Amino acid sequence: MLAASVCGSDILMITMGGTKSHKMPFWELARGMIRRGHNITLMSAFPPDFHIPGLEEIAPEGLASYVRGYMTFDLVGARMRGEEPLPLYDILRYGYEACEAFLDDFETRSFLRSGRTYDLIILDGAYPECALGVVYRLKVPFMYINTVGFYSGPASMSGSPAPYSVTPFFGRAFTDNMGFIDRALNSAWLVGSIFAHGFSMTILQGVLRRHFGQQIPHVYDMAKNVSFILQNGHFSVSYPRPYLPNVAEVACIHCKEPKKLNADIEEWIAGAGEAGFVYVSMGSSVRTNKMPLAAHHMIVKALGRLPQRVLWKQDAAQNLTDIPSNVRLYKWLPQQDLLGHPRIKAFVTHGGLLSMFETVYHGVPIVSIPVFCDHEANAAKAEVDGYAKILNLQYLTSDKLYRAIKEVIDEPKYKIEVKKRQILLRDKKETPLERAIYWTEYVIRHKGAYHLLSPAKDLNFFQYYLLDVAFAFFVILITISVLIAFVIRRSFNWLVDYLQSRRMDKLLDNSSNILKSSKKLYDSKTIVKKNL
Repeated sequence: MLAASVCGSDILMITMGGTKSHKMPFWELARGMIRRGHNITLMSAFPPDFHIPGLEEIAPEGLASYVRGYMTFDLVGARMRGEEPLPLYDILRYGYEACEAFLDDFETRSFLRSGRTYDLIILDGAYPECALGVVYRLKVPFMYINTVGFYSGPASMSGSPAPYSVTPFFGRAFTDNMGFIDRALNSAWLVGSIFAHGFSMTILQGVLRRHFGQQIPHVYDMAKNVSFILQNGHFSVSYPRPYLPNVAEVACIHCKEPKKLNADIEEWIAGAGEAGFVYVSMGSSVRTNKMPLAAHHMIVKALGRLPQRVLWKQDAAQNLTDIPSNVRLYKWLPQQDLLGHPRIKAFVTHGGLLSMFETVYHGVPIVSIPVFCDHEANAAKAEVDGYAKILNLQYLTSDKLYRAIKEVIDEPKYKIEVKKRQILLRDKKETPLERAIYWTEYVIRHKGAYHLLSPAKDLNFFQYYLLDVAFAFFVILITISVLIAFVIRRSFNWLVDYLQSRRMDKLLDNSSNILKSSKKLYDSKTIVKKNL
């Protein structure tokens, strides 16, 4: 009966993420929901590369064009120069500029005017604010897939605890075990990000008002009403977290058992013999065709010294003529099929979250070269867990990269630790996809599942952490202390005055007695004189 009650629901998915990796959890959930008889529409900045039966994909050209123009940064080159890969201004402007490009697009406007209705909207937890305007227009319940697992914003805003002492800022290499200095720096980054995000949202709010009217609520008020959050995290790869009932972890929702490789790649790997092979990929967020040639030459030089064969995923053909015989470049490679291959020895990665889940799922140690966003936080956790070696691009040399790959392959501890994490990640009563489907249908069945929401979402920072109560107690304590001090002082002054008054009275009495005695003596002398 429960299954029948949600059969054939219409679901709209929207991701405003700037890299294609943001689509992957949505794809997997869409596949699972389609098999359950639901109708799925997915809007993103990336036109589909392949067709998923039953899935309607919409990629508004205005948004797609903006993202193509935005993601042209030389991320690797900036890190090698010791600079921030993405300047603060570029991070802030993405939210409201992408929103303008999305809502101003003809296809988006036609979609919103079409009168299509949905039972549920699923948004990306990264940059969801613009899509909240669509939620406001369609007046339906919504939920998140929080694709950036270390980003605590969506869960925190819905009421789940995120204390700065154990919640590392997702953009830096902090862990949940911090000393005083790290806790201070971590707090500074988190507080700074709140103010920066607030500034960006002030501008984005203006964009929403232009498109949806002046009466649209503030994005923060709309965000608090999220029905459910599918959190892309798991304690084996991210951190143990205290979540409210409206949050469920679905890390590795996209992970799959390896399939057989095509004959060409399989034959080439087999030619390596017992030495095996190394897989190199910088993911979808770091475009290798934007990397400086010096970085390519440095990496190639290191890979050429390895006894293993190397498969390197490249985004486009590079101007390289000295590729070693043990290295092959491919524009695309089946990553999970390679990570699950029995002959793989190590994975050289940028440290993207999906890649981290996949490497643990398949039990492969890694050399991580963080570039931007959450890469440093992901790599820091992996290093703490013992299955990763981190290299800093600013100080990276060919020799350092070669020695790091050799260490990860030759030292048994890396393989042992990643196998421990693999067991933890796979030890579940249900698959992440099954859990995600259950909770998505739960929200549909209960028309928003608002009974899962906590009043904590409506409390501001001072109320949530009882800072207002602490301040009130402090004021009361100070007031009582002042009153007590005042009473004591007045009492003491009264006592002093009283004692002084009594003393004066006594002195006056004594003086009076002396005067009387003196008068008697004088009188007696006077009488004596008269008698004489």
